[in-house]
Amino acid sequence: MFRLHRETLLDVIVNAIPMVIILFFTAYLLLTSPWVSDPFVMVVAIGLHAVPFVLLGLLTWVAARVIQDAELG
Repeated sequence: MFRLHRETLLDVIVNAIPMVIILFFTAYLLLTSPWVSDPFVMVVAIGLHAVPFVLLGLLTWVAARVIQDAELG
């Protein structure tokens, strides 16, 4: 099982801030959307939030693995 050391966790936790910001704006968009009648615009808007969120999460996981392997030897 992949476990993070404290130092590795501190190195990758900086990506949590942009992820929280993306989640905030996604929730804000869903709650106060001015484009309720146009589903295409809504799908594009959610996609523009979801794709960077997923990619940032994947990048964070890969970075954590690489940092962990570099620290262990």
